[in-house]
Amino acid sequence: MSPVKAVLFDRDGTLVHDVPYNGDPDRVRPVDGAREAVALLRAHGIRVGVVTNQSGIARGLITGTDVRRVNRRVDELVGPFDVWAICPHGPDDGCRCRKPRPGLVRWAAARLCTAPADCAVVGDIGADVEAAHRAGAHGVLVPNERTRPEETAAAPHVAPDLPTAVRELLDGPPEAGASTGAGAAAVARDAQSPGRPL
Repeated sequence: MSPVKAVLFDRDGTLVHDVPYNGDPDRVRPVDGAREAVALLRAHGIRVGVVTNQSGIARGLITGTDVRRVNRRVDELVGPFDVWAICPHGPDDGCRCRKPRPGLVRWAAARLCTAPADCAVVGDIGADVEAAHRAGAHGVLVPNERTRPEETAAAPHVAPDLPTAVRELLDGPPEAGASTGAGAAAVARDAQSPGRPL
């Protein structure tokens, strides 16, 4: 039996190729294995959701309607997903939801009637893993070309791709341990640096 009852995915760079501040559904391209991974979870009765920072709304680059249109396209190509949790705020807004803060993870878990401890968060940068850790969920990093080496080194569990991450979640609990202390703080700071606009 799977150790998790729900899996929450980051959107950009994890489920779909990252297009900064994307408001165009036609530009949505799933990453390899995304649909397979989500389908495998659903086949095992595990709820699935998305937790995504969308600061382009706060920056005035896209609208909430744009984000919803893109999300619907992701649902069509990869989903369907049981819950969508979106942070529309900017890095300096002081919200509780923007990853690496835990608000999105906790909110999504509540909507799925699942304790954060029974959830896994799968993402491509340190902020995703740190949000999981702060919320009390399992964090799984699936690195890509924009994942920093220090983020991979600090992650408690790393998988080479989404299908592998999902199969490992189904086979047994994620590897013990979590990013803590100075290392975790560094990952969180790096994840919100100017090179990371989400």
